[in-house]
Amino acid sequence: MPEYPQSLVPVGHVEPAPRRVRAFLGGRTVLDTHGARYVWEWPHYPQYYVPRDDVDASLLVDERAAEDSGRGTARRHGLRVGEVSRPGAALVYGADAPEALRDTVRFEWSALDAWFEEDEEVFVHPRNPYARADALRSTRSVRVELDGVVLAESSSPVLVFETGLPPRSYLPRTAVDLTHLVPSPTRTECPYKGRTSAYWSAHTGSAVHPDIAWSYDFPTREMSPIAGLVAFYDEKVDVVVDGRRRPRPRTPFSD
Repeated sequence: MPEYPQSLVPVGHVEPAPRRVRAFLGGRTVLDTHGARYVWEWPHYPQYYVPRDDVDASLLVDERAAEDSGRGTARRHGLRVGEVSRPGAALVYGADAPEALRDTVRFEWSALDAWFEEDEEVFVHPRNPYARADALRSTRSVRVELDGVVLAESSSPVLVFETGLPPRSYLPRTAVDLTHLVPSPTRTECPYKGRTSAYWSAHTGSAVHPDIAWSYDFPTREMSPIAGLVAFYDEKVDVVVDGRRRPRPRTPFSD
């Protein structure tokens, strides 16, 4: 049994999204809606399905291809804004979709330049209304090791608890042995924490381990306690908390 709460929402679940949702491409508003639906295509997080009337139809390009799913038949569309073209960006659902999804459009998140919930930018996918992400200051002793080398050790971590994911330990940079870390150009995004500002690979003498640690210098407001701290992939390192070695998660997760 996992040592952290699991996501419980079944695939196919649909709920109304009460927040205003907007998305942009090439400086144009592609969608602006108060009537989006959350649709769980897999258990961990939903996607937005947007009423067709709230989408700028002049930007949709019918690619004359149909795609079948458990939610009915959808027509594949691209997006075009001036010289900007995003093929296969959207699925438009019609009369054979479940009632809650009829005449809705499901966009590929990455096909748009930016998404907003109300006036705050959201990254990667919608925030799950049934999930929590908490950043809690702690006095637990946390030590991070790899190949027998201590990469970091601190008794003042910030612990991040996110539904469906193993806990993450964010440690002060002064507690990290940067002689074993080399900056990486990798950058990632998270709907709950924002955009990473740094990544590091680890050189332990016996091996090179790419993209093993990261930091958010400017996280979202809710995650402000982790600003400037460093976290490691528990799946790739050995983490000792209060003298007890934590089992490595078997499945790779996000940062």
